[in-house]
Amino acid sequence: MVWGGISMEARTELVVVNGGAMTANRYIRDILEPHVVPFAPFIGNDSILMHDNARPHIAQIVNEYLDTVEIHHMIWPARSPNLNPIEHVWDMVGRRVKDRTPAAANLRDLSAAAIQECQEIDQAVIQALFEGMPRRMEAVIQARGGNIRLMSF
Repeated sequence: MVWGGISMEARTELVVVNGGAMTANRYIRDILEPHVVPFAPFIGNDSILMHDNARPHIAQIVNEYLDTVEIHHMIWPARSPNLNPIEHVWDMVGRRVKDRTPAAANLRDLSAAAIQECQEIDQAVIQALFEGMPRRMEAVIQARGGNIRLMSF
């Protein structure tokens, strides 16, 4: 599994989490404590953590931890469209890794390729993803919550 965080101005490093299932406790220990908490002050008081409805993300212990460390997080309604801009970043990284020659021969090479490709995405591209949010939200509203045509940022 990989994890990363983005904002208009900056991003976290891409984190590769190996071995075993992601639990709520592991999410706190391996992602939130070492990566989200130190990154949040750089974004400012208006930062909002956007994670999906995966069980580790919505566990009560995670919500309590985020409240304790004063990190605001978005509550996603069930079965709602995922408009998180990072989904576009994951798509870009995946396509770039897939197009590499030679292909990664093992998990270590694949992890290194993903980290490198993520680092090479220009911050201006990420800014454009955030700037395109109002258009994507309007398209979802027009589609009454249904699928929307893939839009350029």
